[in-house]
Amino acid sequence: SSCSQSNEPLEERQGKLPRRRKEVKRSLRRPDCPEHLSGGSVHWLPEHPGSEASASVEDTAESCLKRWDRCRRGHFLHGPYPATHFGPKACVLPNPTSVMHIQDPASQRLTWSKPPLNVLVIRKIRDETLLEPFRELCRFLVEEKHLMVYVEKKVVDDGSLMRDDSFSAIRNQLCTFREGFDDISDCIDLIICLGGDGTLLYASSLFQGSVPPVMAFHLGSLGFLTPFKFESFRTEVDKVFEGNAAIILRSRLKVKVVKGTFQKNEQLLSAQENGILPHNHINNEAGKITLQLQVLNEVVVDRGPSSYLSNVDLYLDGRLITSVQGDGVIVSTPTGSTAYAAAAGASMIHPNVPAIMVTPICPHSLSFRPIVVPAGVELMITLSPDARNTAWVSFDGRKRQEIQHGDRAHTDGQEKYAGNEATCCHAQVIHTNSHLSGPQREQSGCDDGNDCKHTQL
Repeated sequence: SSCSQSNEPLEERQGKLPRRRKEVKRSLRRPDCPEHLSGGSVHWLPEHPGSEASASVEDTAESCLKRWDRCRRGHFLHGPYPATHFGPKACVLPNPTSVMHIQDPASQRLTWSKPPLNVLVIRKIRDETLLEPFRELCRFLVEEKHLMVYVEKKVVDDGSLMRDDSFSAIRNQLCTFREGFDDISDCIDLIICLGGDGTLLYASSLFQGSVPPVMAFHLGSLGFLTPFKFESFRTEVDKVFEGNAAIILRSRLKVKVVKGTFQKNEQLLSAQENGILPHNHINNEAGKITLQLQVLNEVVVDRGPSSYLSNVDLYLDGRLITSVQGDGVIVSTPTGSTAYAAAAGASMIHPNVPAIMVTPICPHSLSFRPIVVPAGVELMITLSPDARNTAWVSFDGRKRQEIQHGDRAHTDGQEKYAGNEATCCHAQVIHTNSHLSGPQREQSGCDDGNDCKHTQL
């Protein structure tokens, strides 16, 4: 009816001319109006050119909200909202309120609510080549930056450091802790790793809650997660402390192992034949939770020392997906897709993609290939009723334990991403040790003019 009352030319109303589209003025938009859809910014398309002039601010905002309610994406088309606070003082730098655009995960920046004071230094043990970098870093943080440095007690008790008289003054100012005995998760502002990817995985295992920003220097064999060169550590550390450093948010899987008694009653057998596990069996926490961890790379269920093939059932949101017969199965994060899963034939996933990779290990089947599922689903792995032997589960290669009939290992799709993000912060986001396509070529700069470089997987 509004079109018939407008002064719009007859040819345009009849469709002979393309209808003009006008974007709502920024001054008429409400700050809380959702700005993004799957294709980009939301544009309000008036029915005719004259309607925009007569529309009030309230009508414009209400129309925008109604359009968002009709067009917003469903649950499984986007991942859970990532955490934006890491440790007691670090958080993601928010966008200016005047700039209304979609936040690119690859362009997120780190900022500090208060100046960082406590730094945790993780060094790869049993590597004599890292002693000198460790001394230089600790001396720089204590004497020049005047920070409180935390290190593991077994690192300080190293014989080479104990015999170094020139380092004794710095060693006496270091705060020590022991894994499993001392809780330092609430006081660390920044983590600095000296080693390879395994060192960063170990640092992630120390923080089962919020993880402080991690700055990893490549001093090990692999370097997928360690982009910094130690030769310029002073400059890189200063850039991170100043704020506005680029970060990569890396999701972790929250996994728990529940012990239980396997009962082959008729109801359970009938449900398994239909491919649906009863809801009360899934959520029944009567069994003892023997282990609950958050992993950065993957959870591996394998046959262990047995010579038989493992036979496990994989459930997704309570429904049987498949039975895996082979050497085992890998449930990995996007970060872990470049680790064991890549060696087992899986594709590599960018860390900003909200997904979970399920990869069989040497499956005794021609049809089972790696699959990708949404990040918000619940995965559960149990031994098949006809399995000949037990299986073993490990978390990022650590805390290995046996699972028997009735036991289950599953990820909690409702909790594993809520405020639990592992961060890898980069002053210069560049990967020079991927070993994927031969020699690496460094780019001269970014498109936005910032002094940074792009990550290469």
